[in-house]
Amino acid sequence: MKTNILVIGGTGKTGRRVVEQLQNKGIEPRIGSRNASPSFDWDDKDTWVNALNGIERMYVTYYPDLAVPGAKEAIQSLTYLAKELGVKKMVLLSGKGETEAEACENIVMNSGIDYTIVRASWFNQNWSESFFLEPILTGEVALPMSNVLIPFVDANDIAEVAATVLLDDSYNGEIIEVTGPELITFKDIVNIISKTSNRSLNFYDITLEQYIDGMKQMQIPNDVVWLIEYLFTHVLTNPKNQLVVNDIERVLGRKAKPFIEYAKETAKTGIWSQVEVQ
Repeated sequence: MKTNILVIGGTGKTGRRVVEQLQNKGIEPRIGSRNASPSFDWDDKDTWVNALNGIERMYVTYYPDLAVPGAKEAIQSLTYLAKELGVKKMVLLSGKGETEAEACENIVMNSGIDYTIVRASWFNQNWSESFFLEPILTGEVALPMSNVLIPFVDANDIAEVAATVLLDDSYNGEIIEVTGPELITFKDIVNIISKTSNRSLNFYDITLEQYIDGMKQMQIPNDVVWLIEYLFTHVLTNPKNQLVVNDIERVLGRKAKPFIEYAKETAKTGIWSQVEVQ
């Protein structure tokens, strides 16, 4: 059935999974993306009205991250418009330990619209669908801060939580923190991926400066380099991020997916076996 739910970022890592969760419940949400009809483009406010027209509930992800310059202004404009157009509830995906993201949260929390904030740790899927995939494919993984403990969380768990709180008003006014069930280091992760994918991966502990220089040499866009440097310097080392939180279990009634389970499932897809020739 058609519905009055909008998923902004509906083709992204969590958004497309939220769409699947809703579809599994018989709900056909409106997809908020450039290629959807009506389209939604963060960089073109003229698209926003049609995308939000008739919508009562919305899941919001901001690409690439709420911490980047311009995100706060975009969230402020979107939230104001949503209220004007009669949106009754917003679920915002945020990042744990990001001061700039918390500024965006506050805009939604003080808007007068019902809300739930979903604050996520780093995604498991960064290793299979994002910036950590390429080094895995080359077999040479060089990362800074190799011993920092991170509660990596699975995007499927995030999506299931987001879809649940989007439909269930008992979570209104709450901040839900989603983490994996254990603290794990980059070294641990590379070892796990090496074993589950039957690959021999070399891990190198480098400085953040070396890592940033390497990204620039690879001609990675400046805004992405800025974001990664920000995440490493401000988010990864934030004590708030080195805690396991049990909100996934509280909302879903089951434990969060451990990294090893994600790695086994992902290895079976063959994504880590498409070895790049140097």
